Amino acid sequence: MTIPNISDISVQMFVTVFFFLLIIAPLFSLGALRLFQSRRKAGFTLIGAGVVGYLIFMLVINLIT
Repeated sequence: MTIPNISDISVQMFVTVFFFLLIIAPLFSLGALRLFQSRRKAGFTLIGAGVVGYLIFMLVINLIT
């Protein structure tokens, strides 16, 4: 196994991906947890917020690159 070369990634891209992953991933996981707890409205709201966050993330990434 070799060490991947990450020198092509800019600092702006790394920070953007890092912060959005801190936002998007917990929203999806908390949404799934709320659905398992039979709290449908809260679960679908969190998953919807995750989808909106992902769309904003894609918009920001397209502006950076």
